[in-house]
Amino acid sequence: QVQLVESGGGLVQAGGSLRLSCAASGSIFSINTMGWYRQAPGKQRELVATSSSGGITNYADYVKGRFTISRDNAKNTVYLQMNSLKPEDTGVYYCNSAVVSKRPFGGTDRRNYWGQGTQVTVSS
Repeated sequence: QVQLVESGGGLVQAGGSLRLSCAASGSIFSINTMGWYRQAPGKQRELVATSSSGGITNYADYVKGRFTISRDNAKNTVYLQMNSLKPEDTGVYYCNSAVVSKRPFGGTDRRNYWGQGTQVTVSS
């Protein structure tokens, strides 16, 4: 079983910064794409940024130039540096990862996992 645990959320004023972390743990064989999604009150969950195992990054238009996604493969951790935060960035941020895990009696299993989310609140 694989678990994703997010941290780093909190309260910040508009224009401030936060750094989110997501650590994957469990019977991991390899990790492919890792990314961040968010869900604002009354809205659907949306993509924020992703990072492939080869280092290719993808960002939503509304965060380009402000957010940076990075990862430490040795620690199975992905980060999201958020600068110039706006009130509309408020929401629950979720970590997502495509993981190849080891089965108890041999073989592997590829599955998409989600973290529990971390709250980010930006005040005006």
